[in-house]
Amino acid sequence: MSTTPPTGLSRRQLLSSVAGVAALTSSSLTWAQQTPAASPRVLRVGHQKGWLSILKSRGTLEKRLAPLGVGVTWIEFNAGPVQLEALNVGSIDFGDVGEAPPIFAQAAGAPLVYAAATVPRQHLEAVVVPKDSPIRSVADLRGKKIALNKGSNVHYFLVKLLQKHGLKYADVQPVFLSPPDARAAFQKGAVDAWAIWDPFLASAEKTLDARWLADATGVANNRGYYFTSRDYATRNTDVLKLAIAEVSAIDTWISKNKPAAAAELAAVLGLDQRITDLYLSRASFGTVAVNRDILNEQQQIADTFFDLKLIPKKLNLLHTAPVDLG
Repeated sequence: MSTTPPTGLSRRQLLSSVAGVAALTSSSLTWAQQTPAASPRVLRVGHQKGWLSILKSRGTLEKRLAPLGVGVTWIEFNAGPVQLEALNVGSIDFGDVGEAPPIFAQAAGAPLVYAAATVPRQHLEAVVVPKDSPIRSVADLRGKKIALNKGSNVHYFLVKLLQKHGLKYADVQPVFLSPPDARAAFQKGAVDAWAIWDPFLASAEKTLDARWLADATGVANNRGYYFTSRDYATRNTDVLKLAIAEVSAIDTWISKNKPAAAAELAAVLGLDQRITDLYLSRASFGTVAVNRDILNEQQQIADTFFDLKLIPKKLNLLHTAPVDLG
């Protein structure tokens, strides 16, 4: 049998070619081993104590998204502004927030877009005072220290409440504190009043004997918003549709099963059920698409904050299209 290399190649050339192919194959295998497979999709949910807490505890969102190969992670926050900071730095993809925090986030250039909104919830935020406080009306707040979470829904509520009763924002002394710190300050008398939302509001009533001064009726709609980033919405419309559907389903169930929902929420949040009973007794229910009228509500908040120099630039939210999940 002849051992002459084919096609006139010398033995040295043949061995060199074989070695080259082997090196290329080895290099390709190494590259393939080092190159990760396409990352599985995930929905990172930022949430506060409330509806989404029940959704988290039940695990129904995970089940709904499993057929799409989408995982879910949860991160809890004690207020909306920090949630939106997390969105801005890319740490979460979806969450719930009050009506004011998105304005501050959008003024700071956050890539926020609205995915859905709640119906108005005017009884879920209020200004409270200690039970024995001499403050009997909103007008009595002149010159007083009022604890509130800066950039939250109660920030806008307080501004409009003062205006309704003939006061200016400059007539009071805002003390910016997170809900836990505000509660401590309220309890020890370091502030005169506290602008706060449920379930912190109901807890203050039931455990601190806080007395209502005024809620948001006729002052602010106090909608909740479900938000995402434009980039996430563009790439994951199917995920967001199912997430909003699950939120809406929980909303509907709570509205029809308040005692059971109060018990479940109490367990999830570690609260006395008296607190969650009160919270749900005054809640309004419903998840709606964000339309031009709702964007106009947000525009009014943005204009108010700009006039008060709380945000650095004027916003035009009427040209900020919400997420189309239709």
